[in-house]
Amino acid sequence: MASNAQPERIMSNDARKGDSPDTTKKARRRRGSRGIASDAKLYAAIDLGTNNCRLLIVEATRSSFRVRDSFSRIVRLGEGLEKDGILSEGAMSRTLSALSICASKIRKAGVARVRCVATEACRNAENGANFIKRVRDETGLRLEIIDGAAEAELATVGCGSLFENQADHIIVFDIGGGSTEIMRLDKEANGFFKLADVASVPIGVVRLAERFGGPGPHDHGYDEMVEEARAQVQEFFARQSMITDMEKLQIIGTSGTVTTLAAVQLGLAKYDRNVVDGCKIAASDVRCVIDDLRAKSRDELAANPCIGRQRADLVLAGCAVLDVIHEHWAVDAFSVADRGLREGILLRMIRRDRRRARRGKRRGASASSTSDAAHPSS
Repeated sequence: MASNAQPERIMSNDARKGDSPDTTKKARRRRGSRGIASDAKLYAAIDLGTNNCRLLIVEATRSSFRVRDSFSRIVRLGEGLEKDGILSEGAMSRTLSALSICASKIRKAGVARVRCVATEACRNAENGANFIKRVRDETGLRLEIIDGAAEAELATVGCGSLFENQADHIIVFDIGGGSTEIMRLDKEANGFFKLADVASVPIGVVRLAERFGGPGPHDHGYDEMVEEARAQVQEFFARQSMITDMEKLQIIGTSGTVTTLAAVQLGLAKYDRNVVDGCKIAASDVRCVIDDLRAKSRDELAANPCIGRQRADLVLAGCAVLDVIHEHWAVDAFSVADRGLREGILLRMIRRDRRRARRGKRRGASASSTSDAAHPSS
């Protein structure tokens, strides 16, 4: 589907070097042993997807934010949804447990602004609205179900600091548990990138794995997953005829699939966000990693510290989607983003607060000038 929203324009990375979340050890040392100043305004974002529950608590900085605390847990909220059409009791219980931890962290930190969003699983489940009410009753968190276009736009905002100035077009894709969002941004004459097209398609890793996985070799059903992904994204691909120069195209992947593949390709002993986020992986290396993963058993995949048992049966479904994207756009390399929806939510809240504060200052200055004019000194 095309987006009818009017999103904020996003500058390239070259023009906004400071607009990247500061999560380094050096930054944490600057904030002191207890984290950050007690009077700092804190923001929190929760992203509840089909597979993961993620929390990020941050302190606003002059250009972006610094991470105060984070939490991520694989909850598989959408497990069985493809077959039954509802969220199962087991999946809801796992998710409520994770959300209770999030709520506790938010309360203890004294967060000023919170936004919690739920995506594909809650959008599609017959009992999605009832689950949202249950979350509010049991944890106090107010989850908001957002549509695919809003999800895509926020993920794009979160990736803005990775945009390259030499690109004319940028494709951002987010392979989730229940759906995949694909976005195209076009560079305008002023150097800003504008969101031009969005598709949200039902080919997430949980959905594909449940539909096409099963007994047999680990890559059983892989070709079928590729065919399904290709069919689902064909309409979006058909609208992108303006993209002809691969040297002027940047492709950014933001998802567990892409970050996992990058960590595996880099040979990391354990996953390290500071190494993976913002890196580039050659398309030829992506192909080699996918072929290598397809040749491994589930136990071998689970033994890889960058994959683990919880992702072992899902990683190939994500590879199938990535295969289709690379098949259509034969770029030399992909940019990898360990950021997205949560960061987009946080940046948008911080920027809106700053705009309100500036408007308040202008109104205050105007009122003061009027008062001075009405009561001149003698």
